Amino acid sequence: MNKKSLQYLQMHTDLESVINDLSPHMLGAKPAFTVEAKTPYDLFIETVEQAPIAISITDKKANILYANVEFSRVTGYQITDVLGKKESILSDKSTPREVYYDLWHTISNKKVWHGTLCNRHKLGHRYLADLTIAPMLDDRGIITHYIGMHRDITQTYEAEKKVSNHKLLIESVINSSPMAMVVIDDQDQVILDNHMYKTLVSDLDKGEPADYFLKLLRHELGKSWQEIQDKHQGFSNHEFKVESKANKPVRWYSCSGNWFIETSVNADAFFENVSKQYLILTISDITRQRQQLQELRLQSLKILISEDERIRGLRETLLGAMHQIQMPMNQIKASENILRHKNEQQYEGVIQNLVHIQESGLVAINTMEKCIPEITQSPFTSVNLNQILHDVLLLSDQRIEATGIEINWQPLTSLPTMLGSENRLRILFKQLIDNAIDAITTTKNLEQRIRISSDIDTDLIYVYIEDTGPGIPTDKRSKVFEPFYTTRPMGGNQAGMGLVIAKEIVNQHHGFIDIDHSYTQGCRFKISFPLQTPPARRNV
Repeated sequence: MNKKSLQYLQMHTDLESVINDLSPHMLGAKPAFTVEAKTPYDLFIETVEQAPIAISITDKKANILYANVEFSRVTGYQITDVLGKKESILSDKSTPREVYYDLWHTISNKKVWHGTLCNRHKLGHRYLADLTIAPMLDDRGIITHYIGMHRDITQTYEAEKKVSNHKLLIESVINSSPMAMVVIDDQDQVILDNHMYKTLVSDLDKGEPADYFLKLLRHELGKSWQEIQDKHQGFSNHEFKVESKANKPVRWYSCSGNWFIETSVNADAFFENVSKQYLILTISDITRQRQQLQELRLQSLKILISEDERIRGLRETLLGAMHQIQMPMNQIKASENILRHKNEQQYEGVIQNLVHIQESGLVAINTMEKCIPEITQSPFTSVNLNQILHDVLLLSDQRIEATGIEINWQPLTSLPTMLGSENRLRILFKQLIDNAIDAITTTKNLEQRIRISSDIDTDLIYVYIEDTGPGIPTDKRSKVFEPFYTTRPMGGNQAGMGLVIAKEIVNQHHGFIDIDHSYTQGCRFKISFPLQTPPARRNV
């Protein structure tokens, strides 16, 4: 008989001895142990010996009376090494005493204990043992033995810890992100979010932020939403303006998102590929960036407007000078004609002088005409008048604030676009708003207000600009669009081309500008543009 057979016989004999000793309490009547037939009793013994879990049986003092083959594989100890030894032979001595106290307190009270111990393998390395110990009682209920079952869960524990650590790392990264991040399931339910998203919940007055931004995204993307969702293509940098009802400043947010598929981990999906789709939505507050871009844009617009005003000022000055020269020249010409009509010799010298004066005047006018700078032609594109008006209000903000004038801005939200020159239209509305500010500052009316609104009908887009200034007398309303005419005090010293330029720009866009005769609280300009007719390209 070889060594292995001897060990098996010894182990079999040990189990026979233990089982025969315990059988009255485990199986009822004590059967005689036999190896001649495969009785259920024999199968029970072989099952314990071949069980894929480490099993040991000890007496009340924890001396090992039996251990199966799996016990040897898990611990590294041969069966003969542990028989008669205490179970503490397996201890690494690093398990806290409180654990052992709880263990003995539990099993001493005839209860089953389950927990984890740190054991040491025979080769010296530690391993974690998932252990269950149950007391075995005789027919009087007295503890006679203990049966212990344990398995090495070191790899499982390490895998779970790695997953947990990765989860904590991901959560830490997500929570430290300056962007609000949220995971949404296919029912639009939020299942995970970070600290910035929680802040967003309290900052916005839009309910669940995810619902609010999903609604905006679906509206903007339209039919493309379902397509990119089905193909898991994702989206990025969709910007939205958010206005608050609580007098909070307007904020801008940029949304990006990606879909991912998670395979189900429940038992129902073990033999089937069951998955669920999720959307990772990131929401970035870009208000500051937008403000910076807006400031740069306004600076650029101010430079453009300033340059345009400089050129127009020069043109206006030269045209005004030409106009002032032309008036006396007309009188001189009339005088010449009168003298020539008298046909008297004594006036020949005077007539010659008048002719020389006229020639000098024409030279001066021609010289000034050549000095009039041309205005660069700008292209016509699709423009939104609401945006143009908004730009002009921002450009005039400092002046409006300095005068304390109230601005009532009531744009039509769904205003369609039109073909036009952005810069020309800005000049148009800036001239009209500047005119309204000048009018208000000359009156002592307690209500100082400018109201700007937009509207549409079947064929036209309308813009209304009204002020609470002194208004324009009925007999002068047709003259305000003439060059160098003004209703301001000091007459010609305050004359200009502002409304002339405004009318010219309106005409170039095939539009109309009128003064509303029914408005009696000041002055109201009504400007209209065709919806579809493209304007001719001209210089302003």
